Amino acid sequence: MRLPFSDMYNRPDERNLLDRTGQGLIGKPLDRPEGPLKVSGAATYSAEWNLPNCAEGVLVLASIPQGTVREIHADPVLAMPGVMAVIADKAMVRRSAQGTAGKAPAQDVTTVEYFGQPVAVVVAETFEQARDAALALRVDYDPAEKPVPLDPESPQAEVETPSDSKPIEGGDLDAAMREAAFAIDVSYDTPGHASAAMEPHVTIAEWQDDRLILRGSYQMLSHNVKEIADCLSIKPDKVRIIAPYVGGGFGSKLGITHEAVAAAVAAREIGRPVRVVMTRQQVFQTVMRRSETRQRVRLAADAGGRIVGLGHEALVSNLPQEDFAEPVTQATEFLYGGDNRLLKVEVARISRLTAGSVRAPGEAVGMQVLEAAMDELAEAIGMDPIELRKRNLPATVPVEGTPYSSRMLVEALEAGAKAFGWDRRQPTPCQTREGDWWIGHGVASAARVNMMVPAEARVTLNPDGSALVETDQTDIGTGSYAILGQIAGEMLGLPIERVKVELGDTRLPAGAGSGGSFGAISTGSAVMRACEAIRETLAKKLGCEAEELQLKDGVASGGGKQQPIAGLVQEKPLAETGSIKPGKTAKDFSQASYGAFFAEVAVHAFTGETRVRRMTGAFGFGRVLNAKTARSQCLGGMVWGIGSALTEELAFDLRDGHLVNHDLAEYHVPVHADVPAIEVILLEERDAAASPLQAKGVGELGICGAAGAIANAIHNACGVRVRSFPLTLDKLIDQLPDPFAPATAKVA
Repeated sequence: MRLPFSDMYNRPDERNLLDRTGQGLIGKPLDRPEGPLKVSGAATYSAEWNLPNCAEGVLVLASIPQGTVREIHADPVLAMPGVMAVIADKAMVRRSAQGTAGKAPAQDVTTVEYFGQPVAVVVAETFEQARDAALALRVDYDPAEKPVPLDPESPQAEVETPSDSKPIEGGDLDAAMREAAFAIDVSYDTPGHASAAMEPHVTIAEWQDDRLILRGSYQMLSHNVKEIADCLSIKPDKVRIIAPYVGGGFGSKLGITHEAVAAAVAAREIGRPVRVVMTRQQVFQTVMRRSETRQRVRLAADAGGRIVGLGHEALVSNLPQEDFAEPVTQATEFLYGGDNRLLKVEVARISRLTAGSVRAPGEAVGMQVLEAAMDELAEAIGMDPIELRKRNLPATVPVEGTPYSSRMLVEALEAGAKAFGWDRRQPTPCQTREGDWWIGHGVASAARVNMMVPAEARVTLNPDGSALVETDQTDIGTGSYAILGQIAGEMLGLPIERVKVELGDTRLPAGAGSGGSFGAISTGSAVMRACEAIRETLAKKLGCEAEELQLKDGVASGGGKQQPIAGLVQEKPLAETGSIKPGKTAKDFSQASYGAFFAEVAVHAFTGETRVRRMTGAFGFGRVLNAKTARSQCLGGMVWGIGSALTEELAFDLRDGHLVNHDLAEYHVPVHADVPAIEVILLEERDAAASPLQAKGVGELGICGAAGAIANAIHNACGVRVRSFPLTLDKLIDQLPDPFAPATAKVA
């Protein structure tokens, strides 16, 4: 029996099936089964495959912002030791793919669109030989006749509304602002961000006759197959991708990038496997950036503190002809009330590397600004910031009228406040001092849209009573191996050690991939449905109804009968492929995960240095599938929030568009010394509309608003309201109050 791929999720699944099984695996903080392999170095990451006769390739990057390649001086380089080829094939990508469509970006390697765009790959016997040759390769360029601006604020930059991001309007916002008892109209800006995954981008390409095998670091294998096939003008069934272990992605590995196509083209040309590993600098220069943003937030409230008008407008950037625009207002659409509203995103066309999905696109930067603005409104009203948020939760989504599938925001605010000790907060800035440090507290809501995408998984119940789960779903450090095994073990009544999970190979059924926080609920639901089909077969074999069947510790019981599961399977394994596809529930309900952040900061009274001393996060995202991996995801998101608030910022030189801080020495992600004690509270709920598992996505929730809580805590500490992230000491120091006397709030 095969469950059809068209099996759409059209109605909320209120059976609570996972609450009626008896194995007790779901929700438990189980270890990752691949953990010992990773910490011992036994897990084979993409660059570590030891293929015989494998050559090495190094990318060559453009040294101009825009123009065309006039000539590549290959002959001197080809004469260097070990060098086999210098390749500038039209199939090589000049823009990173987004990983959500079958088509790769338009190809024309001779056209340079941004500084650092790969224009060639040099192939040699060893990496060192290829590196030296790539550094020696001379490329002549002709500058662009009509260059695109480098700065999104340039008057020459073309600004347009993205085709898939139409403004949301309702009522009369201008009138609401004029007539409101309280109103704020503020502008914030956020810088570009890099994904900064630990593992650089890498591909080993091998041709076996007309079939291509890629061993690489990717997030979305079923889409990546189509992208690479499109680039090479071959059929997708001629491509196999192997990616069992991925050392982080954060959006940068959603689509194929330059090294994948370069390795494939080079391997075909020289007739040998080719490995192309990007350096850290190349990753920063050529792969996805998060767009910088300029955001205007308008909030109008009546005398009782109820929002009557809400405006959120953003300017982002991307290369010409790119569809993606950072969806800054994604959470603003459904989070707070206000019938008079205007939500709008515009994109400036500039010459910088592709802007794409980086760590919770949209909410990560949109929420931190919205939540800082909400703090400003609370201060203007004289209301506690938590009360302001609770008072402005709409019954349905404003303008649209869509009902919420579930919403744990009030519970998160209250649970987080109690654990954090919010009642001890001083509402007036500059009231708490410890030596040379001002101490402050801040709060922010968390929200992240929930998405289900098509996914398939095969589950096999073997005659020995063990089970195998197979899907091309990737595990980028999020816990896919653990969670999918727990779902199968729970559904089939098997101890976790009796369940094996195989991932990351396109020979397996197409899972959801890792991105958008949809992997666990989508592929996990496919696993659940495959197991349901197996349970139906077991019930028939036992002679009972499927609703009566109980499976626990390898034993089946029901209808007054009991038998070992292995005895029911007998000699032939039971294999089923389950599938899921978003249906009516995706449109009938507003689905999101919610939470709340609480931060305590210390701001040095003389220098403006900020240290986060502690953070608490409370999160509700449906059923918790694994408490340990879920906590890790939330904790990691909060760490990213610290980076977004205090340190992370891409810096482009506006003379030629090159990225100045293109490594981890100069692009400052939080390290151990920056990260305080972090408390994570998981709030259990059931959201039947979100998935058959009654679970929602959690991977990106932990960053969505976290930086806003830190910004609010800084203002509470020292009275300075900075509207430009990151909140570095140079933006604070000139506005700090007299260190020996409290001062009123100032704006930097």
